Amino acid sequence: MSLVGIIANPASGKDIRRLVAFGSAFDNQEKVRIVRRVLLGLKAVGVDQVCYMPDYYGIVPRALDGLKVDISVASLNFDTKADQRDSVEAARIMEEKGATCIVTLGGDGTNRVVAKGTTRVPILPISTGTNNVFSYMIEATVAGLAAGLIANRAVPMEESTFSSTRLDVKLDGRVVDMALIDVAVCEDLFVASRAVWDMRKVRQVFFNRAEPGNIGLSAIGGQLHRIRAEQPQCLYLELGGDDRFVRAAVAPGLIEDVPIKSERVMNVGEEMQVCTVPSVLALDGEREVEVRPGQHAAIYLAKDGPVVVDVARTMSAAMTRQVFAWEKCPDMGGELTRSLSGRMERH
Repeated sequence: MSLVGIIANPASGKDIRRLVAFGSAFDNQEKVRIVRRVLLGLKAVGVDQVCYMPDYYGIVPRALDGLKVDISVASLNFDTKADQRDSVEAARIMEEKGATCIVTLGGDGTNRVVAKGTTRVPILPISTGTNNVFSYMIEATVAGLAAGLIANRAVPMEESTFSSTRLDVKLDGRVVDMALIDVAVCEDLFVASRAVWDMRKVRQVFFNRAEPGNIGLSAIGGQLHRIRAEQPQCLYLELGGDDRFVRAAVAPGLIEDVPIKSERVMNVGEEMQVCTVPSVLALDGEREVEVRPGQHAAIYLAKDGPVVVDVARTMSAAMTRQVFAWEKCPDMGGELTRSLSGRMERH
């Protein structure tokens, strides 16, 4: 038996960066179509069961309407709040139920809260957010196939997934939150609209991933030092000064020249202090944690982040093992074919 979880965030792809920048909108009907294709991919690999997070739009039930799949699909039963707490609780319950893969629909913020619910179940993140570094822009049918391969253990985990690190946020020595991609220290007093786009207010940034081709704050670090998803390091930048600048796409259609004062590569187990107090810490692009006067805040690089499905490697491992290839073997009693799991079945 194999169980796949689906966490589809109905609020992703709708934040203020559609007004202050040029981010594309991802409506919930498109998420319905994505889930439909994921389910068809899961069916093709022989997944038995799917459980999903209930949401106010009913993304998964709408996807099932008129769709014929021989999979048991059930909603999780818990007291929903219609906010990010639902994703945390859904991920926790999915791990408890024995899910072997979780497919998420959302952006970096969605996956951050899912990782707060579980770091043990492999996550396959499909992008439906704004600044997407953690999640993939990928055809959902292929994502469903890859998730099914992981769930059925048809490919080895070491050839199809990687373990990410995470950035722990400490207040007065206690971990209060975490980020998967970056933490930005902003000269703000309140969380307000959450999303970060005005670089004039950012004083420090910690990057768990930094690639020159990324979008969002991660693009700034990516112009100076590459930090890949599987690397046990992070990049720290102090912003400011008038001598050195980086030009980066900090939001869709929004390109900024960002002043760089200093930089440092941190290793797992190291931490650095937050210098601006009071401030607000933006986690993966969204302001979440307020640092009040008199508090001491620090960012710690921890090794035990989420396990992430690498779709390209997963499909390559399936090709190497000929998971999706079989031969007909006629015999006197009918015809045998080799199934996806390697068993011989009569038709």
